[in-house]
Amino acid sequence: MRILILGTGGMANTHAKNFASIEGVTLAGGVDVDPSRVEAFCAAHNIERGFGSLDAALGWGQFDAVANVTPDSVHYPTTMAALAAGKHVFCEKPLATDHARAMEMTETAERLGLVNMVNLTYRNVAQLQKAREIVQSGQVGTVKHFEASYLQSWLVSRAWGDWRTESQWLWRLSKKHGSNGVLGDIGVHILDFAAYGAGSDFSKVFCRLETFDKAPGNKIGEYDLDANDSFAMTAQLENGALGVVHASRWATGHFNELRLRVYGELGSIEVQHRHDWSRLYTCLGQDAETGTWTEVEVDPVPTNYERFIDACRQGQNLEPSFRHATNIQKVLDMATVTDRERAEHAV
Repeated sequence: MRILILGTGGMANTHAKNFASIEGVTLAGGVDVDPSRVEAFCAAHNIERGFGSLDAALGWGQFDAVANVTPDSVHYPTTMAALAAGKHVFCEKPLATDHARAMEMTETAERLGLVNMVNLTYRNVAQLQKAREIVQSGQVGTVKHFEASYLQSWLVSRAWGDWRTESQWLWRLSKKHGSNGVLGDIGVHILDFAAYGAGSDFSKVFCRLETFDKAPGNKIGEYDLDANDSFAMTAQLENGALGVVHASRWATGHFNELRLRVYGELGSIEVQHRHDWSRLYTCLGQDAETGTWTEVEVDPVPTNYERFIDACRQGQNLEPSFRHATNIQKVLDMATVTDRERAEHAV
């Protein structure tokens, strides 16, 4: 199995390391518009060939699949080109910057019979997988309520780098550079985290977005700092459960933390995931009478990277698919509409 890594930014290193660790997988090529960057990337990961454009790589064509690690706004044209060339695609989230483009990508991949997956990375969290299993087994009973949050602190901490001077962060704060802000960048993760763990998709949403002042005139160089920094959402799931979802880059003290609580008529689960650990707690059966919570040990699960390779080898699509990511994108688009109209909308 031969993989092309499209884009050589920070996340591309994670893709390269994970794919290279899978038996029988070869990193066949790397692509970046910056010649020095792609050369360094290929050298660092022992990649066979480097290219200055996707067109050049597709013209060469000696690979089976593309790992698309380009900026959000570039996912659509590059994925469509890869699919047209008959390549399976493993795309970073979000699949596209709006529902219409995401749906076109989905329908194209399905029509061509190509494997398509989106790297919703928190599907790799074994505790989330186990939580979903518990909810779907009926141990918590009918789900009534849920809480989900995704907290980051890189606007108030330099632990990840300095967003004031580094383009790898500044573009995420600027609409004209392709960013849909916190809602588009990490909202896609926490919505998937919540829906997957609670075992049900979204049916209704109401969202408030906020962009805070970050620099004089909210501008640094060519970057207008106008993408949202925080959101707070009330939502209902198709199973009837009501809940709240919120996310922010101003969460001082939280480098990268996701949390999900699902409350049912018979019991509850809680998943906590940080950059350095993950935990699952349950309150089930008689423990519900005493409010006793127990930490559950879980075994590791296959990563998205491993499952994508398995899907390509089997010729059978696996989740999270383009279609799933397209459904999440619809929720994100509707959240923006509800913020503008100040009214709840059905998904």
